[in-house]
Amino acid sequence: MNYNETLTHIFSRGRFGIKPGLERVTEILSRIGNPQRNLKTVQIAGTNGKGSTGAFLSSILTHAGYRTAFFSSPHLSRFSERFRVNDAELSEPALHEAAERVLRAAPEEATFFEIVTAIALLSFAEAGVDLAVIEAGMGGRSDATNIVDSLLSIITPISLDHCEYLGNTLSAIAYEKAGVIKQGRPIVIAPQESGVLSRLLAAAEAIGSPAYVYGRDFHAESETEGVSYHSGEFSMKALTLSLRGRFQAENASSAITAAKLLGENFQVPDEAVRKGVSGAFWPGRLELFEGPPRLLLDGAHNPAGAVALRRSLADFSYARLILLFGTMADKAWHDTLMQLLPLADIMVAVRPSIDRAVPADELAGFSSARGVKSVAAADVNAGLDYASQIAGPDDLILVTGSLFTVGEARTLITGGTFMPIRG
Repeated sequence: MNYNETLTHIFSRGRFGIKPGLERVTEILSRIGNPQRNLKTVQIAGTNGKGSTGAFLSSILTHAGYRTAFFSSPHLSRFSERFRVNDAELSEPALHEAAERVLRAAPEEATFFEIVTAIALLSFAEAGVDLAVIEAGMGGRSDATNIVDSLLSIITPISLDHCEYLGNTLSAIAYEKAGVIKQGRPIVIAPQESGVLSRLLAAAEAIGSPAYVYGRDFHAESETEGVSYHSGEFSMKALTLSLRGRFQAENASSAITAAKLLGENFQVPDEAVRKGVSGAFWPGRLELFEGPPRLLLDGAHNPAGAVALRRSLADFSYARLILLFGTMADKAWHDTLMQLLPLADIMVAVRPSIDRAVPADELAGFSSARGVKSVAAADVNAGLDYASQIAGPDDLILVTGSLFTVGEARTLITGGTFMPIRG
């Protein structure tokens, strides 16, 4: 099979849906020589901020001179975005070869994400990376990425999401996320609700894992000259973050804490930290295209993400906010949208090219019933065209609701081919 045919085969594994458990990925990796055993890894779980935290950490370690890999999901436009080494996507030939080997070894019932995780671990091992930053796909305990034996783990803020798989309460979800904590290995814990934090600390204590908690052991402050990071007697001031958003100071502080904790295996000078947080790249998260018209892309796809987005919008100036929104039917989209509607002057509803997306007319009807002028567009392309036509020079178009919506919009803005697939 050529590269495109191989991708089609991998994407077809999406029909198996999500199957928590490590049995299938264990079988795949065993058949290809257990490449994960040759990797030093950091694992990141949580609900929001995993990608940004991983981008900061991998950038810091790259600037420290280490060959650093980063596995993330989902991709926005291209499949290869999921696999990065020193901030560069894996080449098509290397990715194709690894994918073919994994597919030959995979049992018929292996899912899309299990296949993709195995591709990442094989590719990174063969690339001879010094460290791989691995982002969990959904949960933690039964997530395919939990096959790795991480040097340390990071748990970003936890909120309600994927409830059909992880549980309907924050406590239940925290239990699943806590599964990435490895015995005796450090765990970095980002800001959490008190009940979630208690659950995570109890899990860490039970297996002798030292916990480093935001607000107790480290924290960050946004000041006039930049972000200040503090941990005990150590501090760094006037840090410039490349990623927008008030919440990014917290994500960066988790990454800095993790980088410093890796000191036994990896020496990370302060200058690498400074360059790393200023040079991290993570598209589709408060990513601004100056236009005209100005477009702001953000992948907020749950209520907690929308709350963070709403707070960050206070840092942008605009005459009118044109909200272009598309989302998935299995998300708490009513609550997510309700966080943003009060700020919107006009709502442009779209349906991204994903089967489980909410119809645009349903989104528009929901918004209209709450007093916001709303228009249903045929698709993301039509929605962007309409929003661009009505936008004035001082207006801001906000594209959000799902990473699939953002990914499709970003592809239309920058060019290229959109590859829609969940996982």
